[in-house]
Amino acid sequence: MNRLSSTVLTGALALCAVVPALAGPAAARPAADAPTAVRPGTAAAPTRPDTAAGASAAVAAASTDRADRRRPARATIVQVAGSVDLLSVRGAGPFRIGASLTRLSTAGLIDWTAAGCAGVVHAGVTGDWAGKIVLAFRDGRLVSVGTATAPPRSPAGASIGMSFAELAEVYGRRGEFNSNDAGDATAYLVRFGSRVELFTGHPIRPGVGWFEAGRADFVERGFRQGQSC
Repeated sequence: MNRLSSTVLTGALALCAVVPALAGPAAARPAADAPTAVRPGTAAAPTRPDTAAGASAAVAAASTDRADRRRPARATIVQVAGSVDLLSVRGAGPFRIGASLTRLSTAGLIDWTAAGCAGVVHAGVTGDWAGKIVLAFRDGRLVSVGTATAPPRSPAGASIGMSFAELAEVYGRRGEFNSNDAGDATAYLVRFGSRVELFTGHPIRPGVGWFEAGRADFVERGFRQGQSC
């Protein structure tokens, strides 16, 4: 089976109600400066606001109150995390095959790095993907994304924990079993042009234990030849 860097990163993922107080009705009491009653046979003088600004404010408040009564309550939008569900030959989330290690680091998306063989650098990530994927860069460019957790899954629905028979049912003729050059490990390989999905076994139980996607000249070659350092 394919061997990974010894560095392993685990990640951790970390609402209140406000009840308004009800105010009782205020007791009605005539104001001291209330206008006197109008005598029969005489017309009441129109009431004028003290200032034009006061009149404008009163009109605006009334309009707002009517609009608030007509407007339905705003619904609370709850976002369901779904960004960590998919790993494909294009990458995972913001970690796209071909992306620059420098750019991802500058954006705060890289947590740790570990030097590998022949200019390869393995890296852990921050954010929602932390603890779920491991990146591999060659000459500063992302060439593969691997996972030992479920989710993520492949676009076809394959994931860690499935049996190799289930993989064969999912992919049909698109996938094939391959052995490494030493003849001591088998992987299930799905080709997408110059890129591949690779599924290898688990060290202590049957089924898929590692799922990696990226450039074929890195992912497939790494499985076939293994790591020499």
